[in-house]
This record gives sequence, structure tokens and C-alpha cells, in this order.
Amino acid sequence: MSRREHPPVPEPLVRPTVDAHTHLDACGAEDPAQVRAALDRAEAAGITRVVTVADDLDSARWVTRAVTWDDRLYGAVALHPTRTTGFGPAELEVIEDLAAHDRVVAVGETGLDYYWDYAPPGDQQEAFRRHIDLAKRLGKTLMIHDRDAHEDILAILEAEGAPERVVFHCFSGDAEIARRCVDAGYVLSFAGTVTFRNARALHEAARLVPDGQLLVETDAPFLTPHPFRGRPNEPYCAAYTVRNLAELRGQSEQEVAEATARTAEQVFRLGTVADAVAGRSAGEPGAGS
Repeated sequence: MSRREHPPVPEPLVRPTVDAHTHLDACGAEDPAQVRAALDRAEAAGITRVVTVADDLDSARWVTRAVTWDDRLYGAVALHPTRTTGFGPAELEVIEDLAAHDRVVAVGETGLDYYWDYAPPGDQQEAFRRHIDLAKRLGKTLMIHDRDAHEDILAILEAEGAPERVVFHCFSGDAEIARRCVDAGYVLSFAGTVTFRNARALHEAARLVPDGQLLVETDAPFLTPHPFRGRPNEPYCAAYTVRNLAELRGQSEQEVAEATARTAEQVFRLGTVADAVAGRSAGEPGAGS
């Protein structure tokens, strides 16, 4: 198998779970048929629901269309911190309108990225504060991107007042940062990086997270789990990470799958979304755009 071939679709998990963070458009699934095909592959592996995430305004507009194509798909919209140069009221207005959609379950991914030099830290921090406020006003989950910025992320959350539900996507901290996040009530989502053999600090962090604050994700098309690192990623690959997390945490595959599914249900209020959509289709008033 070449490095550009996708990994094989694994045997289905013994219990279904949720890919809490992916980028289906970046995976090449751009139209309804392609989205359905990607979700079918995911379901074949036991990943029965997927949250697809925007990183710029065009992607955010696409997300709010895509989530109407398949009931297994939910969305998150925001400006990625590396896209926040010159962030202002016009950008926030677009994000606010799109984030109000029924099937958009989170404001994200937002946060800070000090690894790439694509946006000034001041612009990133201002955008992060605005996204925090938006999540609170809309009553939606805040989905955080944190790269080389742990202390500033935690400080801004404390200063601004965190929303009720906060997810650290692709958690990248060590055990000490994980403990602080857990103590604050935040949810930690683990991607394929937790399967990498040299990620010892991340392994220690993953072991201490309570079941009720644990999510699994792909961040596809990036961060394909071991042993397929470097190959294209898709939501079905979350099954590999579930099995790795189970071994790492000393739990069964069933325990990790069920725990991450429950956490996703709670943190993203997936049942509430389904009820709202069902009510609207039956002619009842509903939120969204």
C-alpha cells in the first residue's frame, strides 16, 4: 500500500461512537453523494455520527449546507485561529448567522495557534474572545484549537468566563494540562496523535481523563492513526483510535466506544438537535437558518 492510499476500513466497533471532529470538505467529500459515501464508510467501522468542522468562512458556509444532506452529520463553524488576521465585526456577523443553524452543534474551531506564524497573536486572542462570547450567547459548545498556547488559552477562558460546554479538540497537552482542564470541567478529544508511539506525554494525559470528559476524533484528513501515519485520514479511522485508547487506558473497546458516544451525545446535545429538526419538519417552529 502506498503512502497516499487510504487505510483499510477496519472491522466495526462492538459499540458505535462519534467522530467528534473532522473536515469532510478537506477530505474531498464536497457534494451530497461524496458525503454520504464517506459516512457510509464510517458507519461500516462503527462511527455512526460525525461532526464536520469549518476553518474559514467558505468552509463554514459549506458546513451549513452539508449538514442538511445526511442525518448522521453535524457541524461546527468558526474562524480557525490561523485565519484571524484582521478579524472584525463583518466576519463575526457571518459566523454568528451560520452558527445559529440547528445542526451546527459547536462554535469552532477557535482558539490560539502559536506554532504557525499566519495570524498575529493579538488578532487570534481577540477572535477567540469573540467566539467565546458567541458560544455563550447561542448556548452552543465551544470547540478549541490549542497549539503551543496552553497557558494563554486557559487564561482567556478564565478571564472571559468559559461557556457551559468546552471541548479541547485534538488535545495536545501533557498530564498536568489535562488535569487542569479536567478540573475545570472541560472535555478532551483525542485524535490519531494519541496512537503515535513517541507521544508519551499525551499517553499519560489520555489515561487520566474520566470517561465523562473523553471524546475521540480524526481531524481528517490529517493525523491518521498508527500504523497508517502519513496516509489520508477519514472518519472511519476513528475506530483505530478507539481501540488504541482502550489498550492505553486499560479498558475494553466497548467501554471506550460507549463512553465517547455518551460524551458526544451530552456535549453536543445531539438528541436535542434531532428533536428540533424533527419538530421543524412536522411544522413546529424551530431555530436555525
